[in-house]
Amino acid sequence: MKVRKLVEILEGKIVCGEEFLEREVEYGFASDLMSDVLTLDIDKLVLITGLNNLQTIRTAEMADIECIVFARNKRIHPPMIDVALEHQMVLVECRFSMFRAVARLSEAGLKPVY
Repeated sequence: MKVRKLVEILEGKIVCGEEFLEREVEYGFASDLMSDVLTLDIDKLVLITGLNNLQTIRTAEMADIECIVFARNKRIHPPMIDVALEHQMVLVECRFSMFRAVARLSEAGLKPVY
């Protein structure tokens, strides 16, 4: 699925990376534990999290994740945007809980990692 479609499904707000909306994502992973994220080795992955800090962006960078959805109405802060722009990431804010976001994306065909 294209990132553009993911944002539509989640009724999300693109905060960073609008120029990358045609990228494909095939898998989704939801976690607030960045140590779990670091165990992943999969392409075309979107991370769904409620952890809105710079460490989330740095972890995604190390795991080669190009799209992050921040659930539970978490707001993205300017330092996060600066690093995300540097690494060509898409950052999305979403009002839904992680559970609801994952359910919507799963219904739309996004595959789980496990």
